[in-house]
Amino acid sequence: MKTWVIKLGGAVLNTENAAKALFDVVAQQKEAQFVVVHGGGALIDSWLKDAGFATAKHLGLRISPKEQMPYIVGALAGCANKQLMGQAITANLKPVGISLYEAGIKSTKKLKALGQVGTCESTQDCVIQGMLSQNRLPIVSSIGFDLEGNWYNVNADEAAAAIAASLNAELIFMTDVEAVLDADKKPLHQLNTNEIKELVNDGVILGGMQVKVETSLRAAEHLRRGVYISSWQKPENLAGLLQGQHVGTKVTL
Repeated sequence: MKTWVIKLGGAVLNTENAAKALFDVVAQQKEAQFVVVHGGGALIDSWLKDAGFATAKHLGLRISPKEQMPYIVGALAGCANKQLMGQAITANLKPVGISLYEAGIKSTKKLKALGQVGTCESTQDCVIQGMLSQNRLPIVSSIGFDLEGNWYNVNADEAAAAIAASLNAELIFMTDVEAVLDADKKPLHQLNTNEIKELVNDGVILGGMQVKVETSLRAAEHLRRGVYISSWQKPENLAGLLQGQHVGTKVTL
């Protein structure tokens, strides 16, 4: 049975029943199994603002000082993760909320300037396959740990790519846009290495979408297959992809 890793953007939590609609589609798929990896940027922004912290980013990645980590961990591994679990339960799924550590991903500090922003390194110690064998739905927050037990805020796109690689799974990034857009704001159905480089250099793809596209490309290189970018606002796109339809943007080498 084919495994799909779905990366969900945190914005899905801001739209009532959006996650439930997606999980309803997941529940209908009998010939595939799924792992959900999620972020929660909007929720983190809200929690940090309420706590009096300023939010800053560098190259699309959130700068995460140590003093902000309790709020980031609480928002991602706590509130966002359990909100998604609740939506999955109402879709008659059996979710299990975990962090990257249980998913077999070890983290270390990415750059000193980014604070507690972590990398992804696959290990052999992963509980996901056991969960899937029990018809459970792993819902993985992008909170990582190193071997000293330190917390890390990991980019959820990178986390999803690492988990997909460890499981040899298909990978789809479900974001708040239906596809990557060109300079005229028209959807691009397929992107390869040279096209991505050109669009980044021209400033058409930038910020968070640049991180997403470049992560997709690295994942495609590692998985030796295309990686998909589509919209959680159209959950039917997931069913279409499973049926071989061409929806969203397919990132290839």
